[in-house]
Amino acid sequence: MTKLPTFDDVLDAARVIEGIAVRTPLIESPALNERLGGRVLMKAENLQVMGAFKFRGAYNRIARLTDDEKRRGVVAYSSGNHAQAVAAAARRVGTSAIIVMPADSPAIKVAGVRANGGKVRMYDRYSESREAIGEEIARERGSVLVPPFDDPFVIAGQGTAALEILEQADGPIDQLLSGCSGGGLIAGLNLAFEARSPDTVVYGVEPAVYDDTARSLAAGERVGVAASGKSICDALMTPIPGELTFPINQRRLAGAISVTDDEAAAAVAHAFETLKLVVEPGGAVSLAALLAGKVETAGKTTAILLSGGNVDPALFSQIIEGRFP
Repeated sequence: MTKLPTFDDVLDAARVIEGIAVRTPLIESPALNERLGGRVLMKAENLQVMGAFKFRGAYNRIARLTDDEKRRGVVAYSSGNHAQAVAAAARRVGTSAIIVMPADSPAIKVAGVRANGGKVRMYDRYSESREAIGEEIARERGSVLVPPFDDPFVIAGQGTAALEILEQADGPIDQLLSGCSGGGLIAGLNLAFEARSPDTVVYGVEPAVYDDTARSLAAGERVGVAASGKSICDALMTPIPGELTFPINQRRLAGAISVTDDEAAAAVAHAFETLKLVVEPGGAVSLAALLAGKVETAGKTTAILLSGGNVDPALFSQIIEGRFP
């Protein structure tokens, strides 16, 4: 197995992305604090380059390509946010990108890839393997494969968000919640908090129909779920934790919380109406867990990730107008 990333890798990633990725704000809402009886610090990664935290990891990996690798380009597979991030990072460093995306990806995410010069290869997420397709394209073209989460540089890049949270917070953080799919973001966050704030309790949050992290933590090993589940949290529909991410998360996570589509939609609406922010369902799951009372917040300081804002306009309209489901 590839060597697991370390906290030193997160620090190195911060050096690589400095001045390229956005140092997103850590925001606080008096109305939300009053509702939950504690402080909630929200890292607004929906304001990141390409509208999601994924740019951090993608750029940290792609910026390290050799000149020969740049000539051969990169390949990635993603439901959308990693896809856009890879296309944007590839364009920034002067290489080409082919992205394998589900046929049911939100149109806004497909458009984001193409707007950054990326080529899109669609597939059926319920009958085809994106990994197999991506690996075949990489072999044929001699391209570098940039996985969405199971890559040391990607994991380390995502961990830079935690460095910023800890620098921006004005005191200790009792608990941290983050969306969890393949586990790249929360693994990176865990590396940083383990080194800089080991007493902070960390929870992953995932869609109810993709609770593979919760099942894996309970089993003590990576356990998958059926890839046939439907969810509006399209960014979090990975059916099994990563080989590199799970060992990190297994030693650090206090647990994994599941949220329903209705709870995620309620969080999207709250973010728009109260915070004046556009957050996609998968990016709002940590807020959803708080609003649904799934963790104790009274008297505590809780940090959460608003991890992406690339929501399908039609779905967003349904949610904020109260027409969902």
